[in-house]
Amino acid sequence: GCIYVFQEEIQNLTQSYRFVEKQSAPLIPPTQLRDIAQKQLPGKTIHSVVYGEKERAASVTFYNSDPDYYYIVYLNPTAGNVLKVKDMNADFFRFILDGHFYLWLPPSIGQPTVAIATLILVVMIITGIVLWWPKNTAAAKQRFSIKWSARWRRKNYDLHNVMGFYASWVLIFIAVTGLVWGFEWFSKSLYWVTSGGKSLVEWSPVSSDTTKSDIQKYLSPVDYIWEKTMLANPSIESIEVDFPDNKQAAISITTNTDAGTYWKADNRFYDQYTLKEIPVKHAYGRFNSQLSAADKIRRMNYDIHVGAIWGLPGKFLAFFASLI
Repeated sequence: GCIYVFQEEIQNLTQSYRFVEKQSAPLIPPTQLRDIAQKQLPGKTIHSVVYGEKERAASVTFYNSDPDYYYIVYLNPTAGNVLKVKDMNADFFRFILDGHFYLWLPPSIGQPTVAIATLILVVMIITGIVLWWPKNTAAAKQRFSIKWSARWRRKNYDLHNVMGFYASWVLIFIAVTGLVWGFEWFSKSLYWVTSGGKSLVEWSPVSSDTTKSDIQKYLSPVDYIWEKTMLANPSIESIEVDFPDNKQAAISITTNTDAGTYWKADNRFYDQYTLKEIPVKHAYGRFNSQLSAADKIRRMNYDIHVGAIWGLPGKFLAFFASLI
């Protein structure tokens, strides 16, 4: 968990193929980038194309669960040349994430083990604060500072007692947001509490109207929606285009004005035949002022979990709290 907090920063420092020189040339449309990437991995299923800021490489993701594969092809978004074909299943941070999610055990064993351990951690944090709480003013003074001149056993106790107290106020957020993924009952209960008694609307796939498949189509529906979205959102830092993977699926476009977090992502879905936007009822649709507080908290879950919600200082907080 400590290491994964800085996975984006570490990869940016060590993987030069994630960047390109800033150019004023127009971006290559997603279907053309898809075709270029497909030649690198013939027969593999393309999931999406992602464009970042002007100095960022575009990335084409290939993903499938059966057979299991996960690749990212990095390309220059204006020139179209391939910069790197990366097997994400062999990636270092993929290995780290598997440890964080499953302890490198089979998911059916590892996932509940980690979830139960996280639940125990929440109990330990709460009971630890109760035990820590000073009974009087004199006791309070030693609770906030480490007595460095004491013997090593006392220093060891103070390190746990004092640093543990400070870390616990960050750890409780990390642990609770982890439980949202760990237990379905906890996820629904937290939403029920934050929404004032409303039920969570689960994410569900969006479908196109196949009865309209004979309507005259644009030359490239995906490119049309992408271009329209780009023109309407000049301030975005990233845009992801998800291709429909079957005749019923919809075109998905995700834009983000803050590439460092996920909670402000604006997700829109379009019928691949009529190109009309399809509204959704779950929290992961449009990002606007009409989102409820509970839906915003749900969207923030990952960003709170890794500290990204408070930028780089928040990531340092999450790192040191986890380390302690």
